[in-house]
Amino acid sequence: MLDDEIRQVHQRAWVIDAHNDAIVAHIRRGNLSFFGRPGLVGREGTVSFLRGPLDLAALAQPLQMTFPKMREGGIDAAFFAVDVTRAWKNHLAYALDAFGFFLADLETSPGEVRVVRMASDLPAAREAGELAALLVVENSDALEGSLNVLQAFHHLGIRSITLTHNPSSWAAAGNGESRCGGGLTQFGEALVREMNRLGMLVDVSHIAERGFYDTLEVSGRPVIASHSCCAALCEHPRNLTDCQLKALASHGGVVGITFVPSFVDLHAPSLERLLDHFDHAVRVAGIDHVGIGSDFDGGGTLLRDATEFPGLTEGLLRRGYGEADVRKILGGNLMRLLAAVL
Repeated sequence: MLDDEIRQVHQRAWVIDAHNDAIVAHIRRGNLSFFGRPGLVGREGTVSFLRGPLDLAALAQPLQMTFPKMREGGIDAAFFAVDVTRAWKNHLAYALDAFGFFLADLETSPGEVRVVRMASDLPAAREAGELAALLVVENSDALEGSLNVLQAFHHLGIRSITLTHNPSSWAAAGNGESRCGGGLTQFGEALVREMNRLGMLVDVSHIAERGFYDTLEVSGRPVIASHSCCAALCEHPRNLTDCQLKALASHGGVVGITFVPSFVDLHAPSLERLLDHFDHAVRVAGIDHVGIGSDFDGGGTLLRDATEFPGLTEGLLRRGYGEADVRKILGGNLMRLLAAVL
């Protein structure tokens, strides 16, 4: 297929990235604007205080996710996550500070980016020439064990929560503590049900295996594993087994294949090996249940940055996927999932 044809397929598709950690990455570089401008003066807060700036080596690495890079890469929408795991005893303040920075940045260029509150906001944003941003909390400890905080988060515009990170949370055991055998706690069960009621997307990336199945049992709506790969190809605790992939699909969910090298291959990660994970997930879960979750600015370095998203389209087409199936993987499946939940 010619380059122009590949570009046209990419442009016709909905392209959605189900996970990045760019908000905190921008803050730790001096409150850099997502619009490519200098930092927002006087916006230092909880994240800056608790985490400090990145070290010199990290600062030398360019940001992977900015709004100009999204546009260049043809990305229509992205899930902007704030991981609160490192904010010990300050989880809620950390989350609010990070989202406050992001929302303040959006106000500097009104009409450029739309915060998604319901599924219909996505086509409305595209029609208006706007990018779409979904606000996501990574690690439900940001709620401090309170469903009232969840209600407030929903009013703020947050539409997805990852139940755990690698350690255990109020809600469940994380994948880093899977040996304890912990599943959803009572709070975790209540949280999943309340997220269902509010129309928020439950994220099972990072959760231990028992909690994964508990979540599928409790949730009345499909869930997402926003940034995970396939354990059959790379035996990493963050990856999903074939049984998990099948169960996720049977409940209508989607797995976002991620660009983290150690999740793709422990010895020789590459773009081709990443495409192997897409192939495997499609074979096991089905074409309707696979998407993309880059983990840009959080470890997803197999692609340089958001401008390289068209390379995935090229790779999938080269592997024999038809345009309709490529469009499902690029974002169509996530559009269906969001329509079912939000």
